Amino acid sequence: MKKYFLKLFQYNAWANQRVLHCLQQQNVTHEKILSLMGHIGAAETLWLHRVKSLPKPSVQLWGSYSLAELEAMLERIDHQWLEYVEANESFDRELSYTNYTGDPFTNNVEMIMIHTANHASYHRAQVAMLLRQNGFEPVNTDFITYDRVVRGQLAN
Repeated sequence: MKKYFLKLFQYNAWANQRVLHCLQQQNVTHEKILSLMGHIGAAETLWLHRVKSLPKPSVQLWGSYSLAELEAMLERIDHQWLEYVEANESFDRELSYTNYTGDPFTNNVEMIMIHTANHASYHRAQVAMLLRQNGFEPVNTDFITYDRVVRGQLAN
């Protein structure tokens, strides 16, 4: 499973950076778009802190973020997720935690990791829709596009 998770989080980091670059190139300041990207970074941070048994991070799940803040947050958390995956051999363990509102849950770390990447894809799709609705051009973040870029079949 390590190879799968490494590929999944490499893709996730690529997609996050691709969207950020898109927002920077078009000078996007739309509050909801930036909030969605901040939500991705905050949720990725929150989940990694839970998985690593770290204290609850001081992030706002639905905060207001500038492009510069998003760039720093996403670069940091995507790097931290990749470090976590690279440093561990197995992710098949149960994790008990409380969610953002304090409700207790137990989930398998593998399921949490799949959720984290899937959650980011979901919100990147919302960003793409909002970009188009507001006169901007979204960027393709499909996994197959990532694979084609990695294989050298497409330019990044």
